[in-house]
Amino acid sequence: KPVFGFVFSSHLCLSSLIITLSDLECDYINARACCSKLNKWVIPEMIGQCLSTMLMLVSMHWFIFLLNFPVAVWNIYRYVKVPMGNMGVFDPTEIHNRGQLKSHMKESMIKLGYHLLCFFIYLYR
Repeated sequence: KPVFGFVFSSHLCLSSLIITLSDLECDYINARACCSKLNKWVIPEMIGQCLSTMLMLVSMHWFIFLLNFPVAVWNIYRYVKVPMGNMGVFDPTEIHNRGQLKSHMKESMIKLGYHLLCFFIYLYR
């Protein structure tokens, strides 16, 4: 099924996102390189999540649609609310301020758990 490919690729992307954020936290990578890597994946993640949500709506899988819809809305909200002048969702000048690194790490872990849950729901449905 094509949905498995999306969930698996999302899982891999989130794993690399968590690894990159932890590298930044341990100072193995500088903030500019880290944010540049992470911002490359914001739009593909948003498009993939919105596409899978729309596919669930079209195919009338209501429970899975309702499970995917809040995540798609959150991804769009996160992208739209980037302040003008910032490099993207992940900005190197602000990532160490106000605990943004910890909040990005927490958000990534929550999304990883969500995609793991979705993987098993798609597997057994």
